[in-house]
Amino acid sequence: MTADKPVVTRFAPSPTGYLHIGGARTALFNWLFARGRGGKFLLRIEDTDRARSTPEATEAILKGLEWLGLDWNGTPVSQFEGRDRHAEVALEMLANGSAYRCYSTPEEITSFRESAKAEGRSTLFLSPWRDADPATWPDAPHVIRLKAPRAGQTIVRDAVQGDVTFANDQLDDMVLLRSDGTPTYMHAVVVDDHDMGVTHIIRGDDHLTNAARQIQIYQAMGWDIPVFAHIPLIHGTDGKKPSKRHGAVGLHEYAALGYPAAAMRNYLARLGWSHGDDELFTDAQARDWFDLDGIGKAPARLDFKKLEHVSGWHIAQMDDAALIAELGALLAETGQPALNGTQLSRLRLDSAPAEGKGENPARIAGPSPFRDDRASRRNRGKSAGRAGFGIPWYAERIDCRAAEC
Repeated sequence: MTADKPVVTRFAPSPTGYLHIGGARTALFNWLFARGRGGKFLLRIEDTDRARSTPEATEAILKGLEWLGLDWNGTPVSQFEGRDRHAEVALEMLANGSAYRCYSTPEEITSFRESAKAEGRSTLFLSPWRDADPATWPDAPHVIRLKAPRAGQTIVRDAVQGDVTFANDQLDDMVLLRSDGTPTYMHAVVVDDHDMGVTHIIRGDDHLTNAARQIQIYQAMGWDIPVFAHIPLIHGTDGKKPSKRHGAVGLHEYAALGYPAAAMRNYLARLGWSHGDDELFTDAQARDWFDLDGIGKAPARLDFKKLEHVSGWHIAQMDDAALIAELGALLAETGQPALNGTQLSRLRLDSAPAEGKGENPARIAGPSPFRDDRASRRNRGKSAGRAGFGIPWYAERIDCRAAEC
């Protein structure tokens, strides 16, 4: 890949559930890296697992990205719809000698591994069909396997983890096409990333071993290898994998709690990435500052007090229109009615007194949450931060009786 090639990143979630906090951060990192360099941010839905993939999950992912404010270029790509292309590449590899037909049955493979384990040998399956003469291939069900190099090393030159070396004799000849002709995930990912022109693959470090095996496909096809950046995972406050016991896990839960999207972008960006000591920043600053060099190797930990602080700061920076938009989004997310005219007046959108008549009688007493002075901004941010739900501080200003509203 040439240095002057336009940047193309991608986010590739599996539609088997909601968009969780870790996936949202991965999407954000890809979005920031691309947008900060005038590049493209693409979206691919990895729906090859037909048993677990659902349209509802796909819709939830798209909705989550939209709420977070991450726009993508073009139309989302369905990995399943590219299955013919995936098969085409596997057959091309078969023709150029970098893949082979394997007729070993699941029972034979299981027997091999059980015997190897009992004898203290490596359980890495070595197919007897790897170097078989094509003339001996039977007319029987088979898979297509990558003919991976046996000797030497495969090096993942990772922008976050550094050079990570894998001994080739510890990597198996992975399956590219199953016996029913469907592609495996590992194969489909490489074909899709190549065809989509992806230059940088930014994803969780749980995919690091996958990268070594996928590089072998790039090499077998003579394709440019993209820049890999495997980012550390997010842990809960106790250092363990996030779960319900740590609080909100899905992005939709944060939206329902009322945290502003801008605050979530700021907070998620700081989970594993840093720019000096800067904790609070705008989207424009994040796009300008974000780089792979700023990503650390250690897992990031959720810190809800910090999120409250970040949320309060962003609320304090918002103008009237942005605050009303955030409130409208919160009401919609939680299934509540939209604001009516009386409720809007209680929020004092029309903060200027009527000419010659003093204070507007529709406004309630007390400091305005929308006054654009330092004290009001500071108090608004402190109130929001203390509450811990992003923007709950104006609830008392729209809570009016039915007779009044």
